[in-house]
Amino acid sequence: MNQKIAVGVVYVAALFMAIMDTTIVNVALPVMGRDFHTRSDAVDSVVIGFLVSTGVFLAASGWLGDRFGGRKVLLFSVVLFTAASALCGLASSLGELVVFRVLQGAAGGLMTPVGMAMLFRVFPPAERIRASSILMIPTALAPALGPVLGGLLVTDLSWRWVFYVNVPIGIAAFVFGALFLDDHAQAHPGRFDLAGFLLAASGLGLLMYGVSEGPLKGWATTPVLVTIAAGLVLLLAMVFFELRQAKPLIDLRVYGDRLFRATSAVLTLGAVAFLGVLFLVALFYQDALHLSALQSGLNTFPEALGVLIGAQIVSRLLYPVLGPRRIMAGGLVFVAAAMASMAAIGAGTSLWWARAAMLVIGLGMSCVFIPAQAASFATISPERTGRASTLFNAARQLGGAAGVAVLTTVLAAAGPTRVSAGRVVPNLTAYHAGFLAAAGIALLASLAAITVSDGDAAATLVRRGRLAARTQKAAVAVEVA
Repeated sequence: MNQKIAVGVVYVAALFMAIMDTTIVNVALPVMGRDFHTRSDAVDSVVIGFLVSTGVFLAASGWLGDRFGGRKVLLFSVVLFTAASALCGLASSLGELVVFRVLQGAAGGLMTPVGMAMLFRVFPPAERIRASSILMIPTALAPALGPVLGGLLVTDLSWRWVFYVNVPIGIAAFVFGALFLDDHAQAHPGRFDLAGFLLAASGLGLLMYGVSEGPLKGWATTPVLVTIAAGLVLLLAMVFFELRQAKPLIDLRVYGDRLFRATSAVLTLGAVAFLGVLFLVALFYQDALHLSALQSGLNTFPEALGVLIGAQIVSRLLYPVLGPRRIMAGGLVFVAAAMASMAAIGAGTSLWWARAAMLVIGLGMSCVFIPAQAASFATISPERTGRASTLFNAARQLGGAAGVAVLTTVLAAAGPTRVSAGRVVPNLTAYHAGFLAAAGIALLASLAAITVSDGDAAATLVRRGRLAARTQKAAVAVEVA
């Protein structure tokens, strides 16, 4: 089978499971707390354990893929994620659930960068825009579908089904991959850099933990300050150590590539704004506007439609003509405007206003995701793609966690509730402040997008479909003449 199809199918399924898992579980947390007779803040360990484990295993994903081959590592991580999902559904205590979520996170930390590296190895630079449009399927659908599906499963079945839903997807992905994926391993991946792994894994893990716990326990509390400080110190030590290695586990030298550095910055800041807003809007719908989890998910879903529609427009029409810089900068301005418009929504405002804003956010983010993913690896050699993918995904993962942390902090600082006529009511101003903060971050990402060089991404600026065929025929005719 054509490896572009084989890798695309398996990676889309794996990425869909990994991304959806982060949103579908949030809906079920209150019910888990009641079932396990534990405090709501203790149930957050189900989410934090997953995030920390993902950050830890991201560090080793590039080397493992190069050493053992992308096919073996990707299929192993799919099996582990699927098995861990089933075990999460069977968990009889909160402790068991957290352990199994850590296993899930480990698998997720391997799946995403290894699969992305495989995808960009089989798609040459001229076809990267096509590969990026494939990635939009799970990237757009999973975050929006998670709350909808989670609300249905928790309401009509059980919270355990938010984990069981991964099992058939994982089995299908594994069987398909085992039959059709070809293997590829680097000839000389180098020895395993144990010191680099320990520094990167512990630093990323502590930083992810601190960023996740900061909004819950308070940024000034000793545990949060200590874990964040320790994480930053360890990551700084990792930078000094890895730059002195001939074949480092974390190849920080890829940031010397101007295009990769610029697009990574844009995507990270974009993830802070986008994933932060997806988290905030769920709280806004449910806690401030008193919608059900299902209604919240359905009103968020226009974002996914916007990304899917925008992906086709960007990949087929805009990207080959305008290049990544103008598309990303302009798209982020629209995203910022739509996020800011959410601050005008009150208790009596029609929800069609919110749905329209979510649609525009989706359209705008397609102008970020597609160009960034298409251009990021354009000047990275195939031998360095695996290590670059590790850093690319680690930055995006941290961006998502930071987005949730920043907007939760803004919400907490403004106070999500207030007292009116002797009753505690939602404080819409606090949510509005969160939307405005996200809009500001999106504008910062737009400024970062201006630093992207279209010339560096020239190899990816290839027209697709009928337009490409007409252009090629015209070029041949001129040549003959």
